[in-house]
Amino acid sequence: MDQKSRILSRRDELMEPLADITSPKAAAAAAPDLPQAEGRFFNRELSWLAFNRRVLEEASNPHHPLLERVRFLSISASNLDEFFMVRVAGLKAHQSLGVEEQSMDGLTVAQQLAAITAEADRLVTSQHEVWASLQALLDKSAMHVVGDEPLDSEAEAWLDTHFREQIFPVLTPQAIDPAHPFPFIPNRGLSLIFELKKGKASVRELIMAPASVPRFVRIPGENGRYIALETLIRRKAEYLFPRYELLRGGAFRVIRDSDIEVEEEAEDLVRYFRTAIKRRRRGRVVRLEIEPGMPEGLVREVKEALDASIAITSESRGFLGMADLSQLVDEDRPDLKFTPFNPRFPERIREHGGDCFAAIREKDILVHHPYESFEVVVEFIEQAAADPDVVAIKQTLYRAGKQSAIIRALIDAAESGKSVTAVIELKARFDEEQNLMWASALERAGVQVVYGFIDWKTHAKVSVVVRREERGFRTYCHFGTGNYHPLTARIYTDLSYFTANPQLGRDAAKLFNYITGYLEPRNLKQLVISPTQLRTELIRLIDAEIANAKAGKPCGIWAKMNSLVDAPIIQKLYDASAAGVPIDLVVRGICCLRPGVPGLSDNIYVKSIVGRFLEHARLWCFANGHELPHAEAKVYISSADWMPRNFDRRIEYMLPIENPTVHAQLIDQVMVANLIDNQQSWRLNADGSYSRLAAKPEQEFNLHNYFMSNPSLSGRGQALKKGRKVPKLRFNRGR
Repeated sequence: MDQKSRILSRRDELMEPLADITSPKAAAAAAPDLPQAEGRFFNRELSWLAFNRRVLEEASNPHHPLLERVRFLSISASNLDEFFMVRVAGLKAHQSLGVEEQSMDGLTVAQQLAAITAEADRLVTSQHEVWASLQALLDKSAMHVVGDEPLDSEAEAWLDTHFREQIFPVLTPQAIDPAHPFPFIPNRGLSLIFELKKGKASVRELIMAPASVPRFVRIPGENGRYIALETLIRRKAEYLFPRYELLRGGAFRVIRDSDIEVEEEAEDLVRYFRTAIKRRRRGRVVRLEIEPGMPEGLVREVKEALDASIAITSESRGFLGMADLSQLVDEDRPDLKFTPFNPRFPERIREHGGDCFAAIREKDILVHHPYESFEVVVEFIEQAAADPDVVAIKQTLYRAGKQSAIIRALIDAAESGKSVTAVIELKARFDEEQNLMWASALERAGVQVVYGFIDWKTHAKVSVVVRREERGFRTYCHFGTGNYHPLTARIYTDLSYFTANPQLGRDAAKLFNYITGYLEPRNLKQLVISPTQLRTELIRLIDAEIANAKAGKPCGIWAKMNSLVDAPIIQKLYDASAAGVPIDLVVRGICCLRPGVPGLSDNIYVKSIVGRFLEHARLWCFANGHELPHAEAKVYISSADWMPRNFDRRIEYMLPIENPTVHAQLIDQVMVANLIDNQQSWRLNADGSYSRLAAKPEQEFNLHNYFMSNPSLSGRGQALKKGRKVPKLRFNRGR
């Protein structure tokens, strides 16, 4: 397959989301000759940028502690870097190959790039404005970031010593001339270029900021003072370039294409990815950020040396690479951060002496992360590894992190003679290298490691434990909406469902056989999987609500997800709206559906929640002839968003919830809380803008605070009968 065909076939796989804020429509209008996108869909890329602006807005939220606001600013900058590394890099590849396929909203590649550039520049400008305001607040909180101002003699003396002993030995100034070619600048690399003069001779020197040196240096003293590495280098230019006169200079930063394309003819996926990871480090430059005021000659030399003539170049006043502000957040200032939250451990499991299998055998359990501890998932696997009655463990691993107790447990299980199968997804973007390392460690221990499909990603989060018991083998399953990752499990909201249901156990076994042996599952009793069935089943469920509406029966759809992009599903939701089905969607990130348009989507309401925790769970509810919420409604959890990649190019699952307690927890507690939140929610308007919801003080409801304070239903066990009740939430659709 040639490069052009490969890019076309994998287009959608290029990336994985106060006052009114910038809309996709407004961003499109800022670029020349762009249609106004008055049609049925919003542009995916501009919708993502709108999401990242909502993240940035949290950096200005006075209800958050100061360093948490800095964290949101850092996250918005890191998000934007990755957006250019993947999405913009993909569009640039299309442009260079002459691919003129239009987006779902009718924009050409060139039009999308123009709109993205305009909105990204506005976003970066806003980031610098926010940073300026946060700096002023940090100054008042004894966290001053030093600029060019003079310092006291004691501080200057300490900086001199620190620079000579800790920084200078690591720096490598390089002259730029025919004998010293321009060096390779790594992705997200920050560099300084200087024009110097010594007598009549002039020279240009380049210094790359070493990745091994922290971006900020803390100056000792009672008052917290911090200096950025590049500021320190500039202040010590005379030491670096003795007897030279500094004429001019500037800083710049590069973003490189970081996507990995998998070729169908790859014979050895592991070897291919090891090579591809090395190639990625030298991807073409897609964005060049320069300081304002850098002389045109230096800019031209940098662009030529980096072969960045077609890269998107922008002047960024102030601090380059704001993702590095996360280093300030790591400082030991608990007074400037959220009050630490300790997740609860499910009481149901404690009642069984910590025995996960006994608790699950008695009744299905739903664990709501991060409010309930991810440790229960870890203990489920660790107990399986240590239990002599467990004969087999099967596990999917998409992202597991750098420190993984689950990986260690799988290794222990294999070394103790159990049959252990691990499905490692090598194509998990930016985790490829880590996953290769885990795969090698697992294989050395005797784990049967499988990499799944070449063209599809295994995104389903499933564990299966087969245990020998009195009446024969019993299968225990864990289905998650989030990754088996100990760090993200503390900040992402996700759902973990444990069951010993025999039908689900058989369905899960067939799912693993599909991944490991290409054996397409037949006669699944409860699970619905992609890429074979999921979109079709969703359309069937929406059609059932349309039929109920036309028959005059109660109807409705509630759905929570990260992204909504799939055109057939969006069109079916429009059909449902036209039939009178009330639809309430909680879409954290990208949403290409246009809500509230008369005659098209009058009955569709879309909101986005951005707050302390990142909303990540997928939860869908269908009224099934009853008023939502209702015990007879159909409720599902899933690993999938409503995107073409999830329906067509990923192994995903959709699981119906039939256990009454878990069903009630999901629809009456989790879903309703998401719908009634008015402290972290933004409404998507028909023109593509987002408006932050506001409420009277007596009506304020913060879903994150609610779940940190209130226990779940299914995890409480006997405490539900003799302890305080879980508060009943009520949702009124009238707005």
